[in-house]
Amino acid sequence: MILNRYHPSYIRDIVLFTSVIICIGCNKKQPPKETQNPTLTTSIQVIENIPEGVSIPTGMVWIPGGSFTQGAVKNDTLLMHHETPAHEVLIDGFFMDTTEVTNTQFQKFIEATHYVTVAERAVVWEEIKKQLPPNSPKPEDSLLQPGSLIFKKTNKSVPNLYDYSQWWIWKIGANWKRPSGPKSSIQGKQNFPVVHIAYEDAIAYCRWAGRRLPTEAEWEYASRGKNKNTIFFWGDNLKNLTKYANTWEGEFPTQNTTKDGYENKAPVGSYPSNSYGLYDMAGNVWEWTQDWYNTTYYKKLKQQGITHNPKGASKPYNPNNPTVQEKVIKGGSFLCSDSYCASYRNSARMATSIDSSLEHLGFRTVVSLDMIRETKK
Repeated sequence: MILNRYHPSYIRDIVLFTSVIICIGCNKKQPPKETQNPTLTTSIQVIENIPEGVSIPTGMVWIPGGSFTQGAVKNDTLLMHHETPAHEVLIDGFFMDTTEVTNTQFQKFIEATHYVTVAERAVVWEEIKKQLPPNSPKPEDSLLQPGSLIFKKTNKSVPNLYDYSQWWIWKIGANWKRPSGPKSSIQGKQNFPVVHIAYEDAIAYCRWAGRRLPTEAEWEYASRGKNKNTIFFWGDNLKNLTKYANTWEGEFPTQNTTKDGYENKAPVGSYPSNSYGLYDMAGNVWEWTQDWYNTTYYKKLKQQGITHNPKGASKPYNPNNPTVQEKVIKGGSFLCSDSYCASYRNSARMATSIDSSLEHLGFRTVVSLDMIRETKK
């Protein structure tokens, strides 16, 4: 598996999973201050309700505008340091997909545009070696083939969860229509979330559909539903996890009890929605947002006070991965467990490079009122 050490997507994806373990191991049980929503005093007018004459786009729901505290809540014992400090945010109302984009929806986009995803494109060695140490040897051409990262259970217990290479493998031929490799397909899985989607793939779909990716603040605000101060979208009780989300139960990464009904991805909408009518805002697959991942951003927002419709940092910054451009992903996936990646919480966030594609990463879209006004001009 020489390619595992050379493909840019693999290199960058591995950094993501390193970050997950580092954060869980080093930053648990560090509750932030002032996580409860105070009474906001501001002259900013927030759009709460759907304006007259505006129709709800197909497959979406209206998320009414309002205020919330973005970041980890005070009583969250699983919080990670990069979910702090919590800060006050105002969000204008917007429309959001009720589910993650499905294979059927993405296939319509492909058929209409003949778009080729990042995971399907030829691997260019000249581009790869720019990200490697000088004089790195070139792998055999037979290994420099397009593909993506897939999950594989281990045969025995893993004492060292820092060694993520034990359950993530580079699979030549893995992509959105062959999610487990060349011999797999999406036949019979039309209503499953599309995966192996790099950031530019998601952006291309959004442009075609007349939509966009949510900001991180919009995503978290919508995920929380009508109750803005709970750990999970259903409340604070972790015991209800299997009822509300597709995650990992059992010993990770060797045994999944499938107590929630699924071992891998689940069809969208297989679990109860949150109070806004949004499905799978916890577990199933990670979802792209449009925000750059910047470890200093939350601190800056806290210092600014109340922020209206924050759009994310102006540039990426991750001291553990300083040369890579990363975006924030939200929601966790079917691989999340309390021992490895408890990212089924509302405030959970992670970074991944924009050219990454993985078996547990997809997206959903939003439409804001400014987009509707623009199309009417």
